[in-house]
Amino acid sequence: MFSLKRECEPLKNVDVAAFALNVALYVATGIIFYTILPLSFGQVRFWPQVIIPAVFSVVFGPWVGGLGAALGIFVNDLVLNSNPLLSLMAGVTSNFAAFWLIGYIANKQTRWKFSVMAFGVISALLIGIALVYTELLFATIITGSFALLVVVALLTPKWRSYEVGSVIGLLVGSAIIGITVPLYGQYFTTAGTPVTVPLALATFIWTFSSEIPFLLALGPPIIEAVYRAFPNLKKEKPRE
Repeated sequence: MFSLKRECEPLKNVDVAAFALNVALYVATGIIFYTILPLSFGQVRFWPQVIIPAVFSVVFGPWVGGLGAALGIFVNDLVLNSNPLLSLMAGVTSNFAAFWLIGYIANKQTRWKFSVMAFGVISALLIGIALVYTELLFATIITGSFALLVVVALLTPKWRSYEVGSVIGLLVGSAIIGITVPLYGQYFTTAGTPVTVPLALATFIWTFSSEIPFLLALGPPIIEAVYRAFPNLKKEKPRE
């Protein structure tokens, strides 16, 4: 069983500084990137800068990553003219859950073979959903992401927990968005767009497939670079 004791310890000064830097970088890159490339699906923006809170969550812990991502996305949404209520419902909740889980799982030992088989089954399901409710492109991205996870983990076993954490965290975050964004559209907009299963699934698939490649591919080299520059930040994974 995993223990939350360590994760619930009070934040240290370095954690507070890391939290502030996490928020600042997340906000700055979010505004810059979306200004340059304003892609979105409905009210969910293309958001490759998810790699920033993911790195902070792994290096400094789940609370730094999760809380920093939650505040960062809220500020981003306000600056980019999104509705504050929508941000609180979808952005803040999904970002906190996703990056808290990434940081928590990345620093634990995981059952690697079971995780690969589980993600293989989940990927097959996601591919089917993507083909029915979205486009072939999203199914292709999910397929490639599964292959990338396996390759990275086989070549560098030390990143297995991070890869698993990224998948689980983003699945949870994407599910929250897939549910809350359509609910907001139905109950809190003048259009009153009805919540439908296809809309919820399409929103979920867009969120997951547009972000998972960046987490899986960019996380390990960036985190490794941070550890090499600041070796005192590196933590040993406890045994289960």
